[in-house]
Amino acid sequence: MSNGRTSGLATVGARVPPSASTVPVLDVDAMLGSEKIIVCCGSGGVGKTTVAAALALRAAERGRRTVVLTIDPARRLAQSMGLTELDNNPREVVGVDCSAGGHLDAMMLDMKRTFDEIVLAHATPERAQQLLDNPFYQSLSSSFAGTQEYMAMEKLGQLDATGEWDLIVVDTPPTRSALDFLDAPNRLSAFLDGRLLRLLLAPAKAGGKMYLKVVNVGLGVFGRILTKVIGAQLLADVSQFVAALETMFGGFRQRADQTYQLLGAPGTSFVVVAAPEAAALREASYFVDRLDADGMPLAGLVVNRVHPVGPAARGLTVERSLAAAEMLGEHAEHPLATAVLRIHAERVRLATREQRLRDRFTSAHPDTPLVEVDAFAGDVHDLDGLRAVGAVLAGEDLPEHAHDAALGQTD
Repeated sequence: MSNGRTSGLATVGARVPPSASTVPVLDVDAMLGSEKIIVCCGSGGVGKTTVAAALALRAAERGRRTVVLTIDPARRLAQSMGLTELDNNPREVVGVDCSAGGHLDAMMLDMKRTFDEIVLAHATPERAQQLLDNPFYQSLSSSFAGTQEYMAMEKLGQLDATGEWDLIVVDTPPTRSALDFLDAPNRLSAFLDGRLLRLLLAPAKAGGKMYLKVVNVGLGVFGRILTKVIGAQLLADVSQFVAALETMFGGFRQRADQTYQLLGAPGTSFVVVAAPEAAALREASYFVDRLDADGMPLAGLVVNRVHPVGPAARGLTVERSLAAAEMLGEHAEHPLATAVLRIHAERVRLATREQRLRDRFTSAHPDTPLVEVDAFAGDVHDLDGLRAVGAVLAGEDLPEHAHDAALGQTD
């Protein structure tokens, strides 16, 4: 399926699967030079966080003021950038080559702090403190389903509105819920416009001694049962919170809608990251189809941790390798050569399986630009490793000593 907003950032520099030479190739450097927002999404364990950090670092070292925002609570982004921790405020990444005029900041979404910031920014100090002390608010802002997606939209909008950065790279959670923030405006609107919310507002507006009377009138039998089950005080907390939401957060729906429009506007690109595995590529297909359905601009697919076999080695098939290993084994000769032949057979078998899975994806999404990152031995845990990932994403050949720096072994 072709994405309705595919950006068309393609080139001939990066490596694509041999059997898929007609697949458009993602031009990473062009994307990094032109886009304002890049959203990386994909399932867990495919190297999505590493790819997001590598893209951000490469953009910064090519002269762009860049910030990378992770919504993934695993904190791997901080580790790969040599930071002891990340929080809700952008922190400068030390060790970045800023000679081209760029710089790199990194941060991790703290949904409660983001929620608190909204309260403090849109209420008087007295009203804000009342809401911050509200037990229902404290529960909602910390763990209520959907809050993370709402706050991700809010934080992205805040970062964009400052104008401080040329590029914002967003690293989303490692599940299908990574795209739930696309639904945040609609979910919020449904909540604000819902009948239950309007009923809950009635007692808060009445206030004082009229509280229980209005609850009973507004909610009828359900309200009386609810009051008996959870208590009048908790229901009062909920009602007071909802009243504050109506008066203070009137602009939140508008801001969420604006951020949603920003995600679909020129200057934004989505990058889907997958490993060459059946489950990961199925998830990638889901992401591509979902982005297409929402009219979001897909830049392309990064297939991470690929195990290629060179042209010369491909001539030695699995069957020939195993036959030669069998013959040497029977004569108990050259044990090292026998082991190498068996390893080669397994590598060819793995490469063939990965190629088949990639071909299945590209046949279903022939217009989706693609770039591959080979698997290397080590994990990415520092800026040198991220530079190596960025170089490969951009289609550059790495010197042999750089292979130990690693690619795509972390999420």
